[in-house]
Amino acid sequence: MSSIIFCSLLSFQRSHAQGAQANLEDYQAPSNLSALNFYLITVDVGDQVWDNFGHTALRVFDENTNTDVIFNWGTFDISGGVVDFSWKFFKGIMDYQLTTSTPSQEFALYSAQQRTVWQDKINLTNPQKERLYRRLLWNLESSNTAYAYQYFFNNCTTKVRDYLDESLGGALLPKFSGTTELSFRDHVRSHYQSVGLVEISLDILMNSNIDRKISEWEEMFLPLKFRERLLQVESDVAENGKRQMLLSDSQIIAQFMPPTVDTDPHDVLFYLLTLPVVFLFLMIRKIPQTYYATRTQIGLRFPKLNYRILALLGALTSLFSGVLGILMLGSWFLSGHTDTHHNINLLVFWPTDIFGIIIATGWLVSCKAWPTNHNTAPFINYYLFGHLFAMLIYGLIGFFGLSEQKIDDILYSVLLGFTFFTILICIVGFESSKPRNVLL
Repeated sequence: MSSIIFCSLLSFQRSHAQGAQANLEDYQAPSNLSALNFYLITVDVGDQVWDNFGHTALRVFDENTNTDVIFNWGTFDISGGVVDFSWKFFKGIMDYQLTTSTPSQEFALYSAQQRTVWQDKINLTNPQKERLYRRLLWNLESSNTAYAYQYFFNNCTTKVRDYLDESLGGALLPKFSGTTELSFRDHVRSHYQSVGLVEISLDILMNSNIDRKISEWEEMFLPLKFRERLLQVESDVAENGKRQMLLSDSQIIAQFMPPTVDTDPHDVLFYLLTLPVVFLFLMIRKIPQTYYATRTQIGLRFPKLNYRILALLGALTSLFSGVLGILMLGSWFLSGHTDTHHNINLLVFWPTDIFGIIIATGWLVSCKAWPTNHNTAPFINYYLFGHLFAMLIYGLIGFFGLSEQKIDDILYSVLLGFTFFTILICIVGFESSKPRNVLL
């Protein structure tokens, strides 16, 4: 399988380079290429959702003209507003673009964000410099600056990786044809641990597409992995009869501590779900029969407190499950993000769960079970038992490993709490309303 992936990547890489090569002859490179210097700029992860993978850029210093420019492929436009950008992002329309700036502007931005910045000189021969320089000029054309961003396969780091491989005549890709022990999911979880809600949400939203072990080449979508691997590569530049490394003269432009996390968000979610449910199970009691009661009722001790706890838990689980279910189902039909299609987590997270907020509001206001009648009771019962059945199927699939999608952490952190919470509201969440002919 890994050899097939590698051959496909190699074929695409060469055909892409050959198809674009004819255009590069139209762009003029400096006459003195020895005075042209390229630097790899690597930026550590940040604490915002969009910079948790880090960043890569190219610095080009031309001693001929004394110009010093940073090429940045990580710029996106939100001038249309957050709603417009979010809708386009959901649909998979993510147009990023190449922008340029001075090193002082770029480094000041990363320092303000408290992110470490490394700079490494890229040792290239003059013909390699010429190819890379012409590619950058081509990319600066207004018709070429924008590109369809894809977080794993077409981002600010893969742009530099692919252009550098092109300048080396395709020699870089074969060096990293091996398979790693990690998947895209492993990297997503690792890089978003400092933003727990985002990590868990992505873990749920993304399907089996991201669970295969990835190649070393694919893993270089990560800026720090890209730099780490390039530091191991020899260049074609020789000095005193000895070949130099591709990267040299490493400098730390700015240094800060990266975001850290001490607790696994899945552990936090597990306790947030299970502890209140266990407490409420301990609060279950039989309600003494009255003259009007037609059967024994079960409720909660201290109802003014405990039904409000039930309401809060119900609102949070309904919102969490419903929103994730809507995103998964909606993306399947509306989004170009194929990594969120055909998701087995839809067995647990139902879009219709969002309406549970209405029930939770009733518990909060009345501090008692939600009244049902002969019309609503069957629907509620079927819905809850349907949920329990779907969660049972999900648990069996996970236990026996019947799905290619990795769901072990969801089984642990969510399924147990969801299952017992559903059983709890089956017991104490609803009650039959009094017949209409009963006089109060």
